[in-house]
Amino acid sequence: MRSNKDKEQRELNEAPITLVTFLELYNRNIPVGFSRASTAKLKRFQEAHPMLFKDNDMWSVARHRKRLIDWLSSNPSI
Repeated sequence: MRSNKDKEQRELNEAPITLVTFLELYNRNIPVGFSRASTAKLKRFQEAHPMLFKDNDMWSVARHRKRLIDWLSSNPSI
């Protein structure tokens, strides 16, 4: 059973989602002490990393979450 749950979770994390949905998921699941996201911050992240969005404007937790965390921590003034 566990492998089915893991597979479902992985599929959800890899699924393309809108910026608004990513924003909600990111802020809901981010640990205390980490920078929270906003629409403006996500749009600036997109501008700074166009190769992550070259195929479309969609987000995914698996592809973008860690990179966003690193980018926000490297750019605290944003």
